[in-house]
Amino acid sequence: MSKTILVTGPDLDPAAARLVAEHGYQTVHTPPYADSAVISDYLQQTGAEGIVSRMGRLDAAVMDAAPQIKVISKHGVGVDNIDIQAAAERGIPVLVATGANAVSVAEHAIALLLATVKRVLPLDAGLRAGRWEKPGFSGREIAGSTMGLMGMGAIAQATGRIAQGLGLQLVGFDPFAPDSAFEELGVIRCYSFEDMLTRSDILSLHCPLTEQTRGILNAEALARMPAGSYVINTARGGLIDEDALVAAIQSGHLAGAGLDTFAVEPPEADHPFFALPEIVLTPHIGGVTRQAGARVGVDAVRGIFQILSGQPVAPERIINRKLLAAAQAAPANNMEK
Repeated sequence: MSKTILVTGPDLDPAAARLVAEHGYQTVHTPPYADSAVISDYLQQTGAEGIVSRMGRLDAAVMDAAPQIKVISKHGVGVDNIDIQAAAERGIPVLVATGANAVSVAEHAIALLLATVKRVLPLDAGLRAGRWEKPGFSGREIAGSTMGLMGMGAIAQATGRIAQGLGLQLVGFDPFAPDSAFEELGVIRCYSFEDMLTRSDILSLHCPLTEQTRGILNAEALARMPAGSYVINTARGGLIDEDALVAAIQSGHLAGAGLDTFAVEPPEADHPFFALPEIVLTPHIGGVTRQAGARVGVDAVRGIFQILSGQPVAPERIINRKLLAAAQAAPANNMEK
């Protein structure tokens, strides 16, 4: 078996690369955003045993093209580009780097919030164009507003801690989080998504993209938010109905949005977001810092070698743990019938 780890995308942090070398392995990298056919070719050519998933989709066809794959480790926490059910059915654990990039993404969420609410980019552009727009300008103070946290994982909690330092009140919704996640941060728990929306002057999205959450922030949901509110998204673009968001901003119901992610990445050159100065955009780089890259890369690689060597992995890091257990039990259940 080839002692190779395939990385779907750019180079790993040097600390992660050293860890690979220390285990006697090498890394091979696909081009950024390679399609399934290209990834399959790389897997067949290299015989890689593990994958560090960064860019590009890992579907059933990719896994079937490389039966030698023993583990997939996400370079981060968002696994919507990985068919975790297909992986479980093939006995492949899918790992996530829980919490490793939380601080960096949280800082970026707050940066988007400040840039959007304080209108930093249009004011900068106006000044560079020779306009002095102080006369008649009226800004908005953030302190005393309420931020809604959609999801209460590590990134949401890190975002909430910084937001509290700005004087924001916090409410949150996460049907899967324990009460302690809210209590430790002093977040008011909402028991419905709709309730949180009505309270949120600023809505910050921190939940995974699933079939249940895809397009959850649609026209009806946006209409429930207070007039003049804001949306911040450092999670997944597919959570938002992008046409509905554009309409809500154009109508004046929403004051703006700060977005680090899109339904399709990269977005097309004529995407309607680009025409709206009320929206601040960044190219899905919230977690792309040197510090987070080192932590995420090392966690991703370490998890691969734990699986390959039969060492235990923290259960919360195996995102398809329950699906694996169900798939393993299925043959026995079928024999009993």
